[in-house]
Amino acid sequence: MEITPDALVALLTLTVLEVVLGIDNIIFITILASRLPARQQGLGQKLGIGIAVVSRLILLTVLSWIQRLRHTVAFTVFGHALTYRSLVLLGGGLFLLAKATHEIHAKLEGENNQHGHGPPTHLSLRSMLVQVALIDLVFSLDSVITAVGIAKQYWVMVTAILVAAGIMVVAVDAINRFLERHPSMKMLALSFLVLIGALLIIEGWIPEKAEELHLKNYAYFAMAFSFFVELLNIRVSRRTRPVKLRKTPHLSGKENTST
Repeated sequence: MEITPDALVALLTLTVLEVVLGIDNIIFITILASRLPARQQGLGQKLGIGIAVVSRLILLTVLSWIQRLRHTVAFTVFGHALTYRSLVLLGGGLFLLAKATHEIHAKLEGENNQHGHGPPTHLSLRSMLVQVALIDLVFSLDSVITAVGIAKQYWVMVTAILVAAGIMVVAVDAINRFLERHPSMKMLALSFLVLIGALLIIEGWIPEKAEELHLKNYAYFAMAFSFFVELLNIRVSRRTRPVKLRKTPHLSGKENTST
């Protein structure tokens, strides 16, 4: 392991980028974890971040395979060649669009029938982790490709991912509390996931054009600007009572389940 000024600059740059890329992941994990029983939410968040870190480290160990994903054509659709990386991005984008839309509906409309009857739906820890693992594959692929493009030394990439993971673990509880206090931010976060899902689909279908137009830069600018505007709205309207989003009642062993 050779520590040079260039390596340290790459480490700092990559760590910052990993944290930025990890924000999408944290939002997804936090929203899913909020649907778990109260006693499992903290565990679900930590395990979700753990899956994200392990996914990135595993992909780093198979860098040659990652490079082949970008250039190996799986099949052709309407004369358009799709690589294996394109399939991962398309699948992940569609999943994220569907999941974010479902969560927006659940928060605003509720998941019970129109008369408000029927048992509330709950997310099990296993189901939550499976969904996190699926979307982590997409986020991890993007993260590792970014890491390979910036850093040339393996220890730099691993260190940046681990440091970013530590920051995510520390920040996840604060993010969760912030989203719970400000329902509009939760809706905005879900809208970000819709935007990211659409971006993944575009990158999967026409990666060259997406890179040429720097669509990711526009998307992150739009997200940052919207977040800033909402912070101003929150500051201006502190005295008003926020809208209460629908919540899934938490299950515990002491609750009476009889009707």
